Amino acid sequence: MIENSDISGMGATTSLWVNGRLLTLANDAGGLELIEDGALAVKDGRIAFAGRSQDLPLALSRATDVIDVERRLITPALIDCHTHIVFGGDRAMEFEMRLEGATYEDVARAGGGIVSSVKATNALSPEGLAEAALRRVDTLLAEGVSTLEIKSGYGLSIEGELNMLRAARLIGTLRPVRIVTTFLGAHATPVDYKGRNRDYLIDIVLPAMEQGHAEGLIDAVDGFCEGIAFSVDEMRIVFDRARDLGIPVKLHAEQLSNLGGAAMAASYGALSADHLEYLDAEGAAAMADAGTVAVLLPGAFYAINETQKPPVQALRDAGVKIAIATDCNPGTSPLTSLLLTMNMSATLFRLTVEECLAGATREAARALGLLAETGTLEEGKSADFAIWDVQRPAELVYRIGFNPLYARIFKGQQVSA
Repeated sequence: MIENSDISGMGATTSLWVNGRLLTLANDAGGLELIEDGALAVKDGRIAFAGRSQDLPLALSRATDVIDVERRLITPALIDCHTHIVFGGDRAMEFEMRLEGATYEDVARAGGGIVSSVKATNALSPEGLAEAALRRVDTLLAEGVSTLEIKSGYGLSIEGELNMLRAARLIGTLRPVRIVTTFLGAHATPVDYKGRNRDYLIDIVLPAMEQGHAEGLIDAVDGFCEGIAFSVDEMRIVFDRARDLGIPVKLHAEQLSNLGGAAMAASYGALSADHLEYLDAEGAAAMADAGTVAVLLPGAFYAINETQKPPVQALRDAGVKIAIATDCNPGTSPLTSLLLTMNMSATLFRLTVEECLAGATREAARALGLLAETGTLEEGKSADFAIWDVQRPAELVYRIGFNPLYARIFKGQQVSA
């Protein structure tokens, strides 16, 4: 049974957290500015003040609900900006295949990969899909995540795709978490459309997008631009319709080869381009010009034993903002830890501590188009933050398999998973 979480009436009072070590991440010009004697005031679920205790306005200092965090670290709540966390079944057999030497392309061409999740996913109702996902979702929430992007992409039919999005919306009513939905109908081609990508897009993807938009199920549109999936020109068909509907876009791009997908996505003003292992300098420049965020996914890099690392220095040089995410999915990144994702981003991709922390908060919010609402601790934003039992911010990136979360606050209220 799915247990409903009582999240009605959140943030109806004024509260004050004091004696904290505050990492606001409000400065995106660089540098981790830690406020040693910090205070954070919340009114009606939004941040009324975040800064030094000595600068706290007198009116806010008189709050009746005062919480002493005893010198613990306070950061923005974590944001997982790229997941496929709603699905049926598992793909442990593919894991075994890869251990025996099969590549990502080998698995896909043998009928595995994305298509193998379709049957299990379509066998479940939206309620069944939500229930199956909750254990994965709860694991992320228990690590301080308060915003979660969820993609469709395992339905590959109009109703199947919409049911995944309905399940994602349902999760947002069952748990205290902000859900952002992404329509990923152009994830793979179903068996009965093999070799007919364009027909699949016209017959299934575009009608599903239009219906999902009409039902209020779609916050963004995504696609998998790759040799084993959809070409740049095919993705333009999807993005043109998304633009007509006023839906922002993002793209799985340059994961296994360089097709120029990131530059194409940037030409549509994409929120993000994700994976990017084979991105070139021209693609990075196009992303920078468009303000398109690079979302790096070390879980997939690790799980499929990739050797081509994303061009982190080229992204830095071009001025592209970098976010990180779990890419939680049943086949190529069965990862449900954003804390581990931060460590992997540092050890595998050589991101700095600052880049990892910003990548899982501020830049993840930017990648979802939510930076005005969350991702930093600033006056006026939603009071989404995490309190940690650590001495210094680097511990959140440095530790492996250890969760130092003390409390998670969502819209001004302390909540459990």
